[in-house]
Amino acid sequence: MRERITSSQNKRVKQWRALTTKKGRKVTQTYLLEGWHLVQEAIKARLPLTAIMGTEEQLTAHEGAFPAVPIYELTDSIAQTIGDTSTPQGIFATASMPNDDHVDPKQASGIWLFLDQVQDPGNIGTMVRTADAAGLTGVVLGRGSVSRFLPKVLRSMQGSQFHIQLVEGDLHDWITAFTGRGLPVYGTNLDPQAKDYRDVPGLSQGAIVMGNEGNGMAPDLQRMTTQNLYIPIKGQAESLNVAIAAGIVMFRLAE
Repeated sequence: MRERITSSQNKRVKQWRALTTKKGRKVTQTYLLEGWHLVQEAIKARLPLTAIMGTEEQLTAHEGAFPAVPIYELTDSIAQTIGDTSTPQGIFATASMPNDDHVDPKQASGIWLFLDQVQDPGNIGTMVRTADAAGLTGVVLGRGSVSRFLPKVLRSMQGSQFHIQLVEGDLHDWITAFTGRGLPVYGTNLDPQAKDYRDVPGLSQGAIVMGNEGNGMAPDLQRMTTQNLYIPIKGQAESLNVAIAAGIVMFRLAE
């Protein structure tokens, strides 16, 4: 059974619009998924959705795929006002904010990617997708990194956030927990002690740290790693984009 909403002043519509903001997400403890690809990936991953909303056309087109959650039919004009894209597809879902407290860095296993103050949504999304493709266990967004619930970040991850563990945390705690158990943590930084990324053994467990787009890793984190690595540059480029560098290192060390 669908509930049809025709007023832009409807309380639910106002709440859904507010989910593009941190305050709005905090109030309802939910976040917004926009577009069929993300909604479909969330359904496949059995994400705890709280509602599905869409135009009559979109709801009819995908009707058989919906889980047992409230479904709201929106007018085309209301659908245009929800979400963050300039040309919305007309289908959305809300999901409960995840509880990361159960992810204990002292117990975490596998290979992880740690992100230190990464600010660009596209870079976050690319690195999460690449971590997924390279077979990593999860990604930790350290303090100062852009929120994983920003609409641009959610779209950029393209559903890979449902395939691996994605948490927010203090990288000091995570690095200490890993090195304290003898698990290697490789930073990425060009300094006199850094090694060529090709000269260290692959990982079965451990972590790779990528730093801020302009400033790299924070100095105190650089001093906490097992070893810092660099990627040799053969041409005249000053540096590599952080997401490209992360992809190179992840596929090398997770092979």
